Amino acid sequence: MTLPPADEPEDRELVARWQKGDERAASRLVERHAGSVGRFVASLGEREAAQELLQDTFVRAFGALETWRGESSFRSWLFTIARRLVLDRRRSVRRARETTSLDDDGAMDVAGGDDVLGGVIAAESAVRLRAAVATLTPTQREVFLLRVVEGLSYREIAGVAATTEGAARVHYHNALRAVRDHLDA
Repeated sequence: MTLPPADEPEDRELVARWQKGDERAASRLVERHAGSVGRFVASLGEREAAQELLQDTFVRAFGALETWRGESSFRSWLFTIARRLVLDRRRSVRRARETTSLDDDGAMDVAGGDDVLGGVIAAESAVRLRAAVATLTPTQREVFLLRVVEGLSYREIAGVAATTEGAARVHYHNALRAVRDHLDA
């Protein structure tokens, strides 16, 4: 998790400023967290609707700021909201008898160097890693990506994934083992 620069206000301060009417504070919160929330939504398989779900996450968060008690980070609270929106969307899609494709494509991008060989190796590594992550259960995938891509603590992951800290550790450990086994095969 990256901390804001020393001259940047903390999330709690920005929330307080927004609640007092400072709209720039809300913009700073969106700028600070939109990328990670968007990646999280995409990692859950909602690439097509990621932008819509990202906007809905912030609309819901700003509409319910009084419910954020500050026991978790603002970022992990946003992840929790995004996760619930994704689950709600899946339920409504299922009710409409449409199929949802779980696709991790783009959840983790591996940047290649300027040389062709570096690009080929990076692309091959990305494909192998996506294939390994695709073998995980949905819960393992969610915990793994929250830990590896977003850098959340086990406590934060437990809050986002609606599980216990111990269960988050177990899911991460099992996911890591499965990814390693897949890559070693």
